[in-house]
Formats: sequence, structure tokens, C-alpha cells
Amino acid sequence: MKALKAPVLSLSRNTGRFTSGARMVPSFLIVGAQRCGTTSLYRALEHHPLLLKPVLHKGVHYFDVGYERGMSWYQGHFPLRAGAALLGRRHAARALAFESSPYYLFHPLAGERIAADLPGVKLIVLVRDPVERACSAHAHELARGFETESHFERAVELEERRLAGVEELLRNEPFAVHHAHRHQAYLARGRYADQLDRLEPLFGRQRILVLDSHLFFSRPRAVYDRVLDFLEVPRLGYPEFERHNGRALPRRVSPDLARALREHFAPYDARLARWLGGEPSWRQ
Repeated sequence: MKALKAPVLSLSRNTGRFTSGARMVPSFLIVGAQRCGTTSLYRALEHHPLLLKPVLHKGVHYFDVGYERGMSWYQGHFPLRAGAALLGRRHAARALAFESSPYYLFHPLAGERIAADLPGVKLIVLVRDPVERACSAHAHELARGFETESHFERAVELEERRLAGVEELLRNEPFAVHHAHRHQAYLARGRYADQLDRLEPLFGRQRILVLDSHLFFSRPRAVYDRVLDFLEVPRLGYPEFERHNGRALPRRVSPDLARALREHFAPYDARLARWLGGEPSWRQ
């Protein structure tokens, strides 16, 4: 099956590139954060008849690690405009294309690229307890083979050295891909407020929706309705809400480390209040 999959994907991508001028571009993006429920939200939204996912896979990763491929390559991933127009007439509303690439939020150049290439696009960001997120990310990267340090505590100790100078490097070499920045930024990716502050001047507050993933999983219908209102699409029933990509942690974090990490994230969490409309759920 794997031997057949690569040529099929290649053929589909080439076909998409050749027909890119007839294809949609995204009206909104789920940009992160990693391990915060982005896949679960994506799977819920893909069932809405007016929300059209990429033809091939969830995350195109164009604005972070694939930007050298060009806009025609990117646009080739999305449905044809003609089909979207038919759906729009059927439901008396405009169909919207979207994708979900959770590295967009963290990559230092992605926001600038998105703003330049997709004027008017809206962004959705999910956040969760950053200590939980860090532990989950470590377990995830370890299982995928992108992390070699099996002890979370040691990986946290190594992070500052692993990421030293990386943002400057990525700006100086805009098509570079940095392994540690993408796969081993356990604390840095949980400093959500810094990443949102980078996006705000590019998109404005009104085009960025920040969701507390704990509320999404506990009250999915209310959060789903809020997303549809943000996107200005009609409510046409509810999908089945399921958790995707969950992963058990190898072992619990020591109380001392957990306490130190909560203190580390406290000022960043406090700055999230203006995005969430109140204190994050994990601080209540």
C-alpha cells in the first residue's frame, strides 16, 4: 500500500498544480498550537458542507516548510472553484476552503507569508495548559522518532541550547528547515501570547479567533457554533465530536518540575486573557 501511495500523491499534486488557477485558496487556517486539539477541530469542521478541506491531507505546511514550492503548488491542494460554487448555490452561502498546519503559529516567517499571500484570511488558534502541551508534545515527538531524549525533564533542559539562534537563522535562510525548532520546542511553543503578539499587527484582532481547547472538548457544540459565527457560515447541524491524535504520557512529571513550569508560564498565561475574554481554564 505504501509503495502505491507515493506515486498517487505525486500524480494528484501535479494535477493540482496544472489546474491551480481554477482552484480555491483558503479563507481560513487553523494555525496551531501543536497538541492543542487542532486535528479534532479540523475533523469536526470538515463535515460542514460549506467548509472544504484540502484534497490530499490535513496540513499542507506551505507557509512554514514548503514556501519555496510557490503559490501554484499550494493552491493545487484545494478544491475546484466550480464545485464550491455549486455547493454555495445549494446552501445559499459561500463555501470556504481551509487547512490546518499547527507549525504556522510558531514559525517566525509564516505569519508574514500568510498575510502577504492570503489577504483577508482568518486564523483560528487553539491553546491548552502549556505544561500539559509540553508533556504531550514530548511524548508525540518521541513516538515519531523526532526526539531521542526519552526523559521529558532532560529534553526541557536541552531546549534553550537546541533553539539558540534559530529564529535569526530562519530569517536569514528563509527556506531552511530546523529540526529542533519544529520538533523539540516544548516550552517555547507554549508561550502562546508571544506568538499571538507577532500575528496581531499582521491580521488584526478581528481576524484571529483564539479558543481554549479544554472548553472545546468539554462543550464542543458551543465552541463549534462560535467558530461558525466567526467564519460567517450558517449552522447546518452538528458533527460527531471526537478526540483525535491523543497520546498517553510515558510517565507523570515530577511535582517540582510541574510547579516550576507553571511559574514559568504564568506571565504568558496572564496575557492570554485579552484573547480568550477571561482567564484560561487551566488557571481558574
